[in-house]
Amino acid sequence: MIATLEADRYFDGDKATLLLQAALEELPEKQRQVFVFRYYDELSYKEISKIVGTSVGGLKASYHHAVKKIEIYVRENID
Repeated sequence: MIATLEADRYFDGDKATLLLQAALEELPEKQRQVFVFRYYDELSYKEISKIVGTSVGGLKASYHHAVKKIEIYVRENID
């Protein structure tokens, strides 16, 4: 299920996309990889586990840490 944003004159989608991309570049490779598989590719943890050879529990932890780091990055860099 993909959420859509309604048009909002105060929301700059291009800026948000660039900010997310910059945040992703700051993540360690494994966290970035897991985040991309889950968020963009919408793969299950089980599917990702088969691809990267890591336990589901380890993947969940990596995703959780990635999300937290992205949240912090966005808060610190939003104008």
